[in-house]
Amino acid sequence: MGKFEIYQSEKNKEYYFRLKAGNGEIILGSEGYTTKSACENGVDSVKKNASDEGRFETKTAKNGKFHFNLKASNGQVIGTSQMYASESGLNNGIASVAKNAADSEIIDLA
Repeated sequence: MGKFEIYQSEKNKEYYFRLKAGNGEIILGSEGYTTKSACENGVDSVKKNASDEGRFETKTAKNGKFHFNLKASNGQVIGTSQMYASESGLNNGIASVAKNAADSEIIDLA
């Protein structure tokens, strides 16, 4: 089972979340939030939107690697994946987010 970790950056004091798969690998990360409650709302949005495959936007970087964004219903990016060397890796990452997000516990590290 996956888990969300909420943490605060020592550098800029912003709050972030990361979704980890059952093996501990980070499969989705957030942008910075100025408040913890806004970050928690971001986690809730991931839980709500990850089951809709239409919310995933796939991209190819200039170096040829693949990544994806998870978007809310308003089109705002709520999470970004790591880079994948192959398209099959990208698809596995999307499937992992869709599978893990809804039931993942939230660990507060902030």
